[in-house]
Amino acid sequence: MQKNRKIALTALMLTPATLGCAAAWPARQQESANAPEPASKSAREMDRLKFYLGEWDYTETYPKSASYPNGGKNTGLYTSKPAPGGNSHLINGFHSKGPVGDFEGLLVITWDPKENFYKAYAFGNNFPGALVETGQFEADALVFRTEFSAGGTTLKLRNVTRVVSPGKLVSEEYFATKDAPESLLVTVEAKKR
Repeated sequence: MQKNRKIALTALMLTPATLGCAAAWPARQQESANAPEPASKSAREMDRLKFYLGEWDYTETYPKSASYPNGGKNTGLYTSKPAPGGNSHLINGFHSKGPVGDFEGLLVITWDPKENFYKAYAFGNNFPGALVETGQFEADALVFRTEFSAGGTTLKLRNVTRVVSPGKLVSEEYFATKDAPESLLVTVEAKKR
């Protein structure tokens, strides 16, 4: 269960499009050689994510649980920047450490016009491959969801991120196994540098 929680936590911070870009790269290289470069223009949906840009100091607060009987707090740095060209996705890196563990990862967030959702691809030091999350704005919150299997158990994650004041974010990660009710895994409070 400890490993599942670490995977879930890394998914929170990593809160997806590089695989599609890699697959399309050869065709784009040929097209760009034959055509003038168009002016960069970001999708309206990507403009909504500009609040992430910059460097953030953050604290992860873990409630008391079977895995963390005394709860715990980690601290870290989160950096978000636009991808090359600035119009298709954000690249976010993070590193936190403390009594709960040492977490490092990369999160790529993009807009998928075919699905009409945000996608987040999370890569972390605690698990192989990538977690793929699907998200959308629900009122003032950006909400990402994913399901995956680990150790023979299906885990469901839901991440809710809000700007609570200028230069301050709060993100809450909830998890559930199978059809069990959700539990709070961690609350992240971030302040822009």
